[in-house]
Amino acid sequence: MIHIRNAREDEAELLSEIGVRAWQKAMAAIGEGDAMVDAARSAFFNFVASSWITVTLIEWNGHPAGWAARESLDEKISDFWIDPAFVGHGLGTALLQNIEEDIAAQGFDTAMMQTHSGNSEAISFFQKHGYAIHWLSIAYNPKLDRDVPSVGLSKSLESADDGTYGLV
Repeated sequence: MIHIRNAREDEAELLSEIGVRAWQKAMAAIGEGDAMVDAARSAFFNFVASSWITVTLIEWNGHPAGWAARESLDEKISDFWIDPAFVGHGLGTALLQNIEEDIAAQGFDTAMMQTHSGNSEAISFFQKHGYAIHWLSIAYNPKLDRDVPSVGLSKSLESADDGTYGLV
């Protein structure tokens, strides 16, 4: 059973480890993860410990299985991580729908996110859910201490006549 809730302050270690496992899976396909795993682990922990209030956690049968964050509590999804051990149960779709509902409820008409340009699994996932790529860039990431090629994706959340959103 899927349960979505706000993260708690005492879950920083747990959430950072979920993030690291998901990040390692994504980076394995790109081939750059091994050299950066310690920096990534530190970045995840520091982020979750300081910004846990912006994190939404998804559980599968009582087990924490993934999380998403909106670091600035705006329309941008800053983090989206599903533990590889829990992929394939619809958790990503449920979590994304929850986050999009929060964004729309706060009056934003667009959801945005960015990911590594080589993260084809994430790009495909978001495109399957109505996101389109709008830009490509290479920018310095201070958390990882290196340049990272990224793509930006967005999706309209405008309401349809029947009260639903995201169908535009």
